[in-house]
Amino acid sequence: MSRPPKWRKVEFIPNIQYFVPLDLQTADMEENILRIEEIEAIRLKDVEKLEQEECAERMEVSRQTFQRILNTGREKIADSIINGKAIRIEGGNFTRNICSVKCLDCNKEWKESYENFEKILKGDYSCPDCQSKKIVCQNTNGQKFCKRNCWRKGRTV
Repeated sequence: MSRPPKWRKVEFIPNIQYFVPLDLQTADMEENILRIEEIEAIRLKDVEKLEQEECAERMEVSRQTFQRILNTGREKIADSIINGKAIRIEGGNFTRNICSVKCLDCNKEWKESYENFEKILKGDYSCPDCQSKKIVCQNTNGQKFCKRNCWRKGRTV
């Protein structure tokens, strides 16, 4: 079984998600799609002026992964400016909150996005190893889930 994708933690999702060059507003305009995690990497590094290691920690990824995300985002922005392409901000593999969870049957531990907690609470989600539905948040002292009061939620904006 393949490894599940690692969630990239973001603290900011922009309200404006489409930019078009002023002189070129046409229906067939080329565009670059910036993923939410690419915008977050650019925000942390270029706007907040944080060191790469701190940026990676805030997004809960490795430094190498952070650098790859940052480079991809910068390349898309440069291509849009140089070649007059629109920029659409959407999609990606991101979350606003990440919690540690555990399967009570096989004891597998992993990080899970808060976005999947509704599936878990409804019983529509199972352990990736043993398919058990007995999954609990590790930060609630045995309660099922923290229900938006996660100990880590305070770190999001």
